[in-house]
Amino acid sequence: MPPTLASLVHHSALKLTVRAGEDRLDVPVRWAHVSELADPVPYMEGGELLLITALKLDADDPEAMRRYVKRLAGAGVVGLGFAVGVNYDEIPGALVEAARDEGLPLLEVPRRTPFLAISKAVSAAIAADQYRSVTAGFAAQRELTKQALTGGPEGLLAALASQVDGWAALYDASGAVVATAPEWAGRRAARLTADVERLRERPAPASSVVGGAGTADNDDRVELHSLGTGRRPRSALAVGTAAALGTAERYAVHSAIALLTLTTERSRSLQAAEQRIGAAVLRMLLAGEPEHARTVAGDLYGGLLDAPFRLIVAETVAVSSVRIAADAPTRVPSAAALAAAADTDGDPLEALTEVVESAAARSGEAVLVVPERERLVVLAADGGAAVTACGEYAVALEAARTREQASTGDEDELVVGVSAPVGPIAAAAAYKQAEQALSVARRRGRVYVEHEQLASGSVLPLLADDAVRAFADGLLRPLYEHDATGRGDLVASLRAWLSRHGQWDAAAADLGVHRHTLRYRMRRVEEILGRSLDDPDVRMELWLALKATTSAE
Repeated sequence: MPPTLASLVHHSALKLTVRAGEDRLDVPVRWAHVSELADPVPYMEGGELLLITALKLDADDPEAMRRYVKRLAGAGVVGLGFAVGVNYDEIPGALVEAARDEGLPLLEVPRRTPFLAISKAVSAAIAADQYRSVTAGFAAQRELTKQALTGGPEGLLAALASQVDGWAALYDASGAVVATAPEWAGRRAARLTADVERLRERPAPASSVVGGAGTADNDDRVELHSLGTGRRPRSALAVGTAAALGTAERYAVHSAIALLTLTTERSRSLQAAEQRIGAAVLRMLLAGEPEHARTVAGDLYGGLLDAPFRLIVAETVAVSSVRIAADAPTRVPSAAALAAAADTDGDPLEALTEVVESAAARSGEAVLVVPERERLVVLAADGGAAVTACGEYAVALEAARTREQASTGDEDELVVGVSAPVGPIAAAAAYKQAEQALSVARRRGRVYVEHEQLASGSVLPLLADDAVRAFADGLLRPLYEHDATGRGDLVASLRAWLSRHGQWDAAAADLGVHRHTLRYRMRRVEEILGRSLDDPDVRMELWLALKATTSAE
């Protein structure tokens, strides 16, 4: 620890005597400074032991001494050393009284003790303290490195918490708590999620100091540090202590930041190598070679192929082509998904990659992410955290888009298609399913579509496509124009006849006309359209056209 007034008083060679402020001798001394100025305050920084002989002071004047001592205390001077036997044989009573009233420690310096000896003692103690701190810092660094290599992030956090006599927590890119040490710190760490989110908005590296969670049992001083070398931090570290960190503790925190950054931030070459392996595994699966894919995947992705998985295909579309879907989901997205979706800066595919990989890392599951030109392909365990996070993120994006009801600017919007659960042997079919779902999402102005939604639903919602509506309008327009002249109700008659599968009596009864009238109207339909209603393809096209125009109305 740094030198204190008490350590100087107990220094056998200095022979200092306490004349006032006996109860404040445990204050650290940052430096010893000699000044005979009547007002040395402009030259003080705080924390000094001021040494004087009262050469230019009227030390016998009580009022002058009260003002003098009050200014010293206000400037942060921690003690006053008065040399006797130089200008005064003893410390004047006015100065002693003023020091007692202000609570400023006053030390009597004997004539045989030069000020230089006190300065050297302070300097030596400070140097020794700094050396101890540096030595302790290096020892902490070695211990933290050992724990990072053997115990991973959890072991490193435990060692750090011990070094700072407090607690530590690691957060992922979404602001969720990944690990804490000790375990009881989990609740405290969770209360700082909002502060971690604010830290993520700043370019890395960034740090901030926050108070406790505002509860009576937690008044910790908490430091937050972002981890990562890119534009966006990948994670964050929280360190909670009862007081400000000392030099040794600061060394430990900085070492932990460096080690956690190395742990959480993979090198670009390693990441590129993993992506190449993932791309090779995906190509083999799509080529119908699941056994070769398992061999190449090895321990890196092998477990992912042992259970049903889903293929996710995502790409971006120009914002001008995005149309708000009438059937946008009404589910409430999670808080983490909303936070991720709120950050619209950057590439949407990179944002989705971060969401999926962070979710998989938190749950300890494997995920295969392959950038493929202008799209992203993800192979993730069915029902796993990665698929869930992808869906929640898409719901959050869609909710934001629905609220805005319009898109402006030059940004691209994300669209995602998801296959049904499959095994390795059906990977090619799953990829086709994901592409089909992606195509529907693109046409219908949706962010996220699963293949099951298409397979279990109706084909009629697909008629909302603008191209289908244009076809229906062109096909039926002659009939609508005919009906507009008041010469008959061909459109309604055609709809009734088709709905009754060509049964004349039933369709005529629905319309309230004679069956011969209905037969005449159907002949007019054939004449106007130039098509035969005996052709099943014609009947199908007319029925879908009627449905498309009805949905448009």
